[in-house]
Amino acid sequence: MREYVVVLLTAGLVTYLATPVVRMAAIRLRMMAAPRERDVHVIPTPRGGGVAMYLGVVAAVLVASRLPALQRTFDDTQVYAVLVAGGLICLLGVLDDKWGLDALTKLTGQIAAAGVMVLLGVQLAFLFLPVADIGTLVLGSQVGVPATILLTVFAVNALNFIDGLDGLAAGVSAIAALAFFAYSYHLGLTGYDDVASTPALITAVLAGACLGFLPHNFSPARIFMGDSGSMLVGLMLSAAAVTATGGVDAQTFGSAASLLPLTLPLLVPIAILFIPFTDLVLAVVRRTRKGRSPFSPDKMHLHHRLLSIGHSHRRAVLVMYFWAALLSFGAVGLSITGGRAELLVVIAVLLVIGVVVVLSPRARRAAREARAAELEAQRRRSRADHPTSRARSAPAVGQREPVP
Repeated sequence: MREYVVVLLTAGLVTYLATPVVRMAAIRLRMMAAPRERDVHVIPTPRGGGVAMYLGVVAAVLVASRLPALQRTFDDTQVYAVLVAGGLICLLGVLDDKWGLDALTKLTGQIAAAGVMVLLGVQLAFLFLPVADIGTLVLGSQVGVPATILLTVFAVNALNFIDGLDGLAAGVSAIAALAFFAYSYHLGLTGYDDVASTPALITAVLAGACLGFLPHNFSPARIFMGDSGSMLVGLMLSAAAVTATGGVDAQTFGSAASLLPLTLPLLVPIAILFIPFTDLVLAVVRRTRKGRSPFSPDKMHLHHRLLSIGHSHRRAVLVMYFWAALLSFGAVGLSITGGRAELLVVIAVLLVIGVVVVLSPRARRAAREARAAELEAQRRRSRADHPTSRARSAPAVGQREPVP
């Protein structure tokens, strides 16, 4: 565990120190995000922070390669595959941050980067389905390759879609990476994999890079991660999911009682990436129903809805953090503890608290509107009952009351 802490701190420190340098370079190169109608920032802000995050990732991997306890992680090419593919997709993001590539070009580049990662060794090999006695599905290259590429492209665009508020994508990604690390490290402790494993290293490095970037990116942001950062994060989370859940055959272990962590190989990554995946699916459905391109921008993402309810910028980000942590660590906790009743109760209570927090601005606004309406009605009744009001409405002396 100490080695992973060293790796995480290395990624965080290098990213934190490199971000101001990248920011100055972005300003000089005019890689600026001008305010648009759907944006919440009001002044041009430099982007391209993904470059600093990638530098932190590379530095942390180099340090990890020198630590004896993590040497076994480099016995295969998976870590290097993530580095190479991450560099390619980060470069693609830099080009987009500078010149604004069209959607088809970006999609082609994303598929190419995911393909390189697959060719270098990151691929779904097994899929354990603990339902209907299906057991372990052995995925050949005809299924594993396209499935891995599809998952990677999906994760890349999902993280790109939620990058709409200061600090949102970096914070949610850090939470997701830490949850994945807890899941992967526990698999190593319980004998499913080596403690020094590729998914544990990838997620520790990614968490450090996101945490190192977050102080520069939290509201008010001094730099955005841009597509270079959001696509890099999406690719690394996808690689973590593939290497953690798709590279181990659960049926090779003899103890049935110890199979529980792998009976949730689908639930854990889905829960960890639930918020960005949900935002992506809703956006695609919403736009296609209106006859628009799935990549056409709008102002209906989950974070925009929180703002419309009445949350402030920072409060909306913190609410998203809460839900990301609850879903991801809740799923990991269930997989580790075997779904203990105490944990289920805690998760249920936190779910209720989360719903109340989300709806609280709307409830407060409705209460204020109801109170204002009640006060206005009281004023009207008071004016109607006031003697001067009755005197004005009474007929003058010598005048006959109108005959109805």
